[in-house]
Amino acid sequence: MTRSGGLTVTEAASAEPAVALLSEEWQAIAHLGAAIDDKDWDLPSECPGWSVKDLVSHMIGTERSLMGEPAPFEAPPAEHVRNPVGAANEAWVAARRAVPAPDVLAEFSDVTGRRLEQLRKMPPGRWEEVGPSPVGQVPYREFMAVRAMDCWVHEQDMRIATGRPGHMDGPVAELAMRRIASAMPYVVAKKAAAADGSVVRFELLKSPIAQVGVVVRHGRGTSQDDVADPTAEIQMDAELFWRLGCGRVSGDAALDAGIVGLRGDLDLAARVVRNMAFMI
Repeated sequence: MTRSGGLTVTEAASAEPAVALLSEEWQAIAHLGAAIDDKDWDLPSECPGWSVKDLVSHMIGTERSLMGEPAPFEAPPAEHVRNPVGAANEAWVAARRAVPAPDVLAEFSDVTGRRLEQLRKMPPGRWEEVGPSPVGQVPYREFMAVRAMDCWVHEQDMRIATGRPGHMDGPVAELAMRRIASAMPYVVAKKAAAADGSVVRFELLKSPIAQVGVVVRHGRGTSQDDVADPTAEIQMDAELFWRLGCGRVSGDAALDAGIVGLRGDLDLAARVVRNMAFMI
């Protein structure tokens, strides 16, 4: 039977949605890895201390951890490691620094293939179980959607480092952009301290979502589609939106480079751009 992104057509129609998302994303990373030149695997990424190859090692480590495997050893201290979670991530990465990139990529395909089989066999009730995740206590289904987003972000890290843009549309890209957009009410109301009654509209170019609206009431931000008469408007492309939200580039750098369009209350718009990072 024909396959699509690691799933058969029958599986794709009936599988838990998160499985289809992960399958699509991991297939995209494998295809990207196959196109990367040998010399480019050691290029630095926008994740401090990590090369392109290290990003793949990190994703391998996360999936091995989720399959119950212990980290190989404690990584030596590094300037970019600042907390226990970072130390755990670094252990998987450090263990593969001397491993050739083709072997790391082959391991990624093997591990993600086994992980998909594990997820496909998971009983329906398991997807409803609430447990820990990077976004708090959530059903396992949402945790795996977060995993798809996280891997997409690292795929984009790889693309930026190697100059190979792509995969900015489709189900996973839309999921990732919407999850990043869902943090903007917090950014606008809390981090940028927008006044009550403020309306901020993000206009996104080359994006699976064209607009993000935030209305501030009683000190809280709320997402709202098609906001009218915004207090401040911010225009940027989808790549810059996720890079700002995920802390890959600073708001000051984006503003200084003139790659963000601001209208209306320019002070508020600039404060929002400077405070967009909510994830690292």
